[in-house]
Amino acid sequence: MLTVRLAKVVMTAALAAFAFIVTYDNIVDYGTNYEFVKHVLSMDTTFPGNRLMGRAVTDPRLWSLGYAAIIAMEGVVFVLLAVASVAMLLALRASAARFQRAKTWMVAGATVGFMVWFFGFMVVAGEYFAMWQSKTWNGQEGAFRFYTTLLAVLIFVNQRDEEVA
Repeated sequence: MLTVRLAKVVMTAALAAFAFIVTYDNIVDYGTNYEFVKHVLSMDTTFPGNRLMGRAVTDPRLWSLGYAAIIAMEGVVFVLLAVASVAMLLALRASAARFQRAKTWMVAGATVGFMVWFFGFMVVAGEYFAMWQSKTWNGQEGAFRFYTTLLAVLIFVNQRDEEVA
């Protein structure tokens, strides 16, 4: 059904747009989220006296490196999802097999996005650096919204497609 395929393209493009804006904002307004990374890695707003403070990273070079890695991976998510949108659009009226192959880019983009926003923000920042303890510098809620949306669209996009009449 053409409408379902088009919905998959549009939803993937919307995810790409989000990843683009996040990447762009982190580059243009570098200082704002650099502060976020600095506080999370240094663990300076976690519970006083917590026994995890040995994990804190206080070297500004490592803050910059970590933030650069985040921005780069967000950019990769954008590129993969944008390529996926174009590939699926070009295969919109093609065979089900060809449309399925075009979805490979979406799977790759959603996987990298999941690694950024779930593994990076929930596992590494949230648990390893105890970001959950911070009332001020806690990005878990925002990360949850995006990786959940990524997963929902990934599940929808990977539903089997019928041949177009």
